[in-house]
Amino acid sequence: MCMQSERQTTGMKFFVDTADTNEIRDLAETGLLDGVTTNPSLVAKTGRDFIDVLKEICAIVDGPVSAEVTATEAAAMIAEGNKLAAVAPNVTVKVPLTWDGLKACRALTQAGTPVNVTLCFSANQALLAAKAGATFISPFVGRLDDMGQDGMELIAEIKTIYDNYPAIETEILVASIRHPIHLKQAAMMGADVATLPPDVLRKLASHPLTDKGLAAFLADWQKTGQKIL
Repeated sequence: MCMQSERQTTGMKFFVDTADTNEIRDLAETGLLDGVTTNPSLVAKTGRDFIDVLKEICAIVDGPVSAEVTATEAAAMIAEGNKLAAVAPNVTVKVPLTWDGLKACRALTQAGTPVNVTLCFSANQALLAAKAGATFISPFVGRLDDMGQDGMELIAEIKTIYDNYPAIETEILVASIRHPIHLKQAAMMGADVATLPPDVLRKLASHPLTDKGLAAFLADWQKTGQKIL
């Protein structure tokens, strides 16, 4: 049974970027988690069977769960994508932004399978993914920052292009988020989704003044000698 209650998502959607089912289960209990993204590197860290991990994640969350193909040729990507999509109804097949990946995206989308096109590093690539029918486009902002470029500028460019063409339904899924500022900037730009590592997602609720204020409230309450329960 899914641990999230059914609800209407408002504003930006939050996905967690991990294959750690304990982390996903804990975050899902908050009711703030809209989906999950994984990749071969994240699954490898678990030391578990890929399909078993995918099944467990899909049972925890009711939103999209991105599972990435490992093939590099279009026909093999499509075959792998079909196998992954058969695991659970909320699987989104993840393909790389290559020519073969775009071909696979088109075929899978036409068959009714949601597709997340990943490893996007330019606005032109994002436009191609939208033309291929991608459900999500995943620009990697942190990796661009690592190269001395402004990753968030890419999000702004994609948002402008997509907004110019109302027929585009591809959602901008901001990936490779390294810190809460990336998230805030993405939300201010109107990105549809952000996928965050568990530690970054938890940091969104943290502020030293919150901690300081709570400590003061509790100290004052303790002085009264009262209890609510």
